[in-house]
Amino acid sequence: MSRIAFAAGALVAGLGSAQAADIPYGSRAPYTVNQPLNAYSWAGPYLGGNVGYGWGSVGNNFTKPNGMLGGVQGGYNWQNGPFVFGLEADIQASGANDTFAPWKFSNPWFGTVRGRVGYALNNVMVYGTGGLAFGQLRGETFGLSESHTTAGWTAGVGAEFGFAQNWSAKIEYLYVDLSDSRFTITGLPNGYQFGLVRVGVNYHF
Repeated sequence: MSRIAFAAGALVAGLGSAQAADIPYGSRAPYTVNQPLNAYSWAGPYLGGNVGYGWGSVGNNFTKPNGMLGGVQGGYNWQNGPFVFGLEADIQASGANDTFAPWKFSNPWFGTVRGRVGYALNNVMVYGTGGLAFGQLRGETFGLSESHTTAGWTAGVGAEFGFAQNWSAKIEYLYVDLSDSRFTITGLPNGYQFGLVRVGVNYHF
């Protein structure tokens, strides 16, 4: 009888171990498809912040606004093996401005809504990104000022490094084209095209 009880106990323990081995690794594993056990998961929602620098030029004007920028971003990733697909949106405050002769142009803020496609080597991911951009261009001359909010497009590349189960750091380059709109103070269509480099940190839920 004791041998039967011992065998039954061993069988139950074996089944329990097998079930435990099937438990996905990490809190974000339910969003992941074909993810190996103990691999870093990029899947699920995230939220973070960034700082960087932007530089560019204003169409039909000699000004070249540049300056520091910073903001917040959030998004959602899906992962299938090493391939990561996601959507991300961000909003930025910008100190980019420049003055040439009587004209001063500045870009107080901008934002983007982008798709991302990445390839992950465990906790390191490289990606391309692109989508919609929108923001404000402000012009000033002889005490007069005028602001226009326009939409455009953006594209870029980046790399992200997961340094803890829920934390990652990234570096990213984007080119942003805010389309022209006619300014009364210049009598011309003016838009803002610029590049930016930024670094950021994300928390993955």
